[in-house]
Amino acid sequence: MNNIVGITFEKKAKAYNFVTNEEGLNIGDYVLVETSKGRQIGIVKTDFLKIKKEEEINAFKPIIRKATTADLKKHEDNKIEAKDALKTCKQIVDRRKMKMLVTKAEYTFDKEKLIFSFLSDSRVDFRELVKELASIFHTRIELLQIGVRDKAKEVGGVGSCGQVLCCHRYMEKFDNISINMAKNQNIALNPNKINGQCGRLLCCLKYEDECYKECKKGMPKVGSSYETKEGVGKIISVDVLNGTLLVNVPGHGNVEEKSGTCCK
Repeated sequence: MNNIVGITFEKKAKAYNFVTNEEGLNIGDYVLVETSKGRQIGIVKTDFLKIKKEEEINAFKPIIRKATTADLKKHEDNKIEAKDALKTCKQIVDRRKMKMLVTKAEYTFDKEKLIFSFLSDSRVDFRELVKELASIFHTRIELLQIGVRDKAKEVGGVGSCGQVLCCHRYMEKFDNISINMAKNQNIALNPNKINGQCGRLLCCLKYEDECYKECKKGMPKVGSSYETKEGVGKIISVDVLNGTLLVNVPGHGNVEEKSGTCCK
């Protein structure tokens, strides 16, 4: 039996699961872990989760060991050097007049790789930039193009709901969000209301989309005729969650009618 524990790499960021045979890890401990980017220092964020199936265990990367004082010193030194590398990279990008915004620089723990994250609205040929950076820092250079949603996930912030951004807290991947989701939920199509901190449609529009679709099944559409106890009128609005219609009946004004059931 192996232990699975959640590790985070930034404050208030999502925890990723890693496997370990150590029993003496506590929440808040610093550990050295193997990641897809290379070795990194992380912080234990969750209690142990026991996993018995070998195929499930194999899906997780390992915790190498508890971080030593020397490891933490090296980690802090790497972060300082990464900040300097970021400034240098931005200067080179400006000098070369490249249409990209470099947002972050990060060394792996062993400094075998220096990763730069950048934003760009178009495809960027950065081959010459990589060569120049490699000649300066004498390590493997990786440039990672991210989107505005990735930037929001990286930086974090507080949404209009008052909570830390979902993407920064726990989301592993971004769902496809469409304007139809806002329409299904009868949300005013005001960019200030339906766009998040990243300027893209709110991720939370996806959360209740299936519920709204289920609720709308069998409900008539706005603009169609509907027979009420006061007579036949035209539907002017639909309250999906309450399963009610507002029907304008000539001579009687607006009449509320119950139609269908909701999945709430």
